[in-house]
Amino acid sequence: MQITPYLFFAGRCEDALKFYESAVGAKIEFLFHSREAPEGQQMPDPNSVMHASFRLGDSLLYASDGCGDNSSTTRVFLSIGVKDTSEGQRVFDALAVGGTVSMPFGKTFWAEGFGMLVDQFGISWMVNCDPANA
Repeated sequence: MQITPYLFFAGRCEDALKFYESAVGAKIEFLFHSREAPEGQQMPDPNSVMHASFRLGDSLLYASDGCGDNSSTTRVFLSIGVKDTSEGQRVFDALAVGGTVSMPFGKTFWAEGFGMLVDQFGISWMVNCDPANA
């Protein structure tokens, strides 16, 4: 199991990534725009960053424009990568006890299993089943 910080930039993700490249030497490893997603799965702005990954030194971070530009939404999630859906469901269910599920754990176009929740202490989590990166 691996935990990765996931940063949301309310429509300014690409600007933030460019800033981190110049300011602290970040290395962008992956950049996926909404226009590249399957039909019906895109964000309203086709130029929005749905998902990006970048490195700061030895640390891996994820980034996105999020689901809109509402600055009151959570800006940082912890993303847990697991190897299989049964482990993902177990971790998701355990973290959800006393918390609030915002997206139930299930299959998506990018993962065998994915879900989002806020735990009982107010921490936002994503559980992602991606065997190649767990």
